[in-house]
Amino acid sequence: MAGLTHFDGEGRAHMVDVSGKAVTDRIAVAEAFVRMRPETLDLVAQGTAKKGDVLGVARLAGIMGAKRCADLIPLCHPLPITKVAVDLVVDANLPGVRIEATVKTSGQTGVEMEALTAASTAALTVYDMLKAAEKTMEVGGLRVVLKDGGKSGRFEAEVT
Repeated sequence: MAGLTHFDGEGRAHMVDVSGKAVTDRIAVAEAFVRMRPETLDLVAQGTAKKGDVLGVARLAGIMGAKRCADLIPLCHPLPITKVAVDLVVDANLPGVRIEATVKTSGQTGVEMEALTAASTAALTVYDMLKAAEKTMEVGGLRVVLKDGGKSGRFEAEVT
């Protein structure tokens, strides 16, 4: 289990002790998408989905998801999040909705999991709000595209 920080010397899962780490500004950005039929995307773009404002509700769900990350992912530390921004963009070329979640903190551990949770929660909310119109939507592309701060420094994913 060498190199995996969530396992102790005997291979048992544990929460990493970050008490000796420096407090630094940290940021993470994650992305995801929800692919759908063009006619379903039209409901989003025109604001005519039965459940209401798909993008607005998904944005709020993503923010809430980031704030609840430590409740959902067993070994995540509860963090004092200083910013969560969730941007959802209608993309006719996909066709679907592209999601980008940005999370910031000043702390002893990073916010990659919070950004991933925000993006995935927003994507699942888009699905939930549109499932009456289309059950074949695809949620995908969930990944960290930027992480900065802390001992390991900056990471930027390759553009796909």
